[in-house]
Amino acid sequence: MNAPDGHVVIIGAGFSGSLLAINLLRHGGPRVTLIERRAAQIGRGVAYSAADPGHLLNVRAGNMSALPDAPDHFTDWLSTHRPDVTGGFAPRTVYGTYLQHLLNEARAHSGKRLNVIAGEAVALRRTEAGFAVEMDDGISLAADRVVLAIGNLPPHTPAGLDPAALPADVYAADPWAGDIAEGLAVDDTVVLLGTGLTAIDAALLLETRGFRGRILALSRRGLVPRRHVAAGGHPQGLSERPGGTLSGIVRSVRRRAREIGWRDAVDELRPVTQMLWSGADIAARARFLRHLRPFWDVHRHRLAPSVAARVDAMCNAGRLAFAAGKIASATAERAHARLAWRPRHCDVAETIRTRRIVNCTGPQGDLLRTREPLLRQLIADGQIRPDALRLGLDVDAWSHAIDRDGAVQEHLYCLGPMARSGLWEVVAVPDLRRQSWDLARILANAHWVGGEGL
Repeated sequence: MNAPDGHVVIIGAGFSGSLLAINLLRHGGPRVTLIERRAAQIGRGVAYSAADPGHLLNVRAGNMSALPDAPDHFTDWLSTHRPDVTGGFAPRTVYGTYLQHLLNEARAHSGKRLNVIAGEAVALRRTEAGFAVEMDDGISLAADRVVLAIGNLPPHTPAGLDPAALPADVYAADPWAGDIAEGLAVDDTVVLLGTGLTAIDAALLLETRGFRGRILALSRRGLVPRRHVAAGGHPQGLSERPGGTLSGIVRSVRRRAREIGWRDAVDELRPVTQMLWSGADIAARARFLRHLRPFWDVHRHRLAPSVAARVDAMCNAGRLAFAAGKIASATAERAHARLAWRPRHCDVAETIRTRRIVNCTGPQGDLLRTREPLLRQLIADGQIRPDALRLGLDVDAWSHAIDRDGAVQEHLYCLGPMARSGLWEVVAVPDLRRQSWDLARILANAHWVGGEGL
């Protein structure tokens, strides 16, 4: 089949963008240009390029194929390229190598259909023919359709914290932007703002770098990700969306947890999670985010058993502690900071002297607070708008961006975590690979014919 005419520009070459490019080629799609401003992250993204060798995937290798039509693709790749990797949870660095291998293989067989550019797209203008993608070096690329695969926005600075009032190297706004262990002494204390997966990664990274001081991980509720069991269950999964109110669904999950265990009760919702989200109104979604999201996150996104064992060992040795509370203030104290925080359900603040404060609150989605030039330009021009709950871009069910006036942008798409407003579950590989696959079929017109690609 001849490839359809046209040119698709994908902005962002992390997991989502790279996989979309790969699938477009597999579906016989149009010519593709893949843009990534961080050359080292092409084909990897932040999650798999900034990881330490000790960071493991949070999903078993058997469910980490990048290709939904080849469920054993990753495990087969491991058998050939990394037979030394054993066990159910592979290192994230290895998975990044797998993704780069897929992209490089696609480039090698694409002829002139795939072009990869290391550079930054700073503006996107409408033209009579489609779009002009303006690069930071002054070059402009003509495109018929554009996909925003920009990944997650960096975390916001938590309330009660003014980085400008602290010594220059005390506050780390991004745990992946530098060496968070640099300059630490054995008797120092590090405060991690957040107790989720990012905080776990940061704590393990500090340990790997040789830090043996004290680590305090602090969040509003102090919830910590649960662990996978050594032998995973295999729930059949629900085939249709359960009815009833959100409270009724929660009661149903609790009942199922008593019957089959909480892990399987959560996992059997995976086939219908996006349907549950799309079927809920804004008020119900807001209640979920306000009351249930933290509990959902720690049960849904779990730790590999060996990672959980390392965390337990650090806690038992007194090097790591988790606490529930919020920041009251932070003031400079020579090369350190004096952090005051108020424990949950307590009116009296505690203070701690810390050498480093690391923002591990996780990615945010409020477009109105972003400093990204491209997103700011698109918002100012009205081509995109934030969703009502500030989770990311406002999108429709087919990943089209919604403009300022509520109209669907027929040729502008959003792929990956910034589309969570319409899909919710679109942050893990099993969900991202399906969204990439479906969008590739749309862009290649493959959804009008049968078949599962090339």
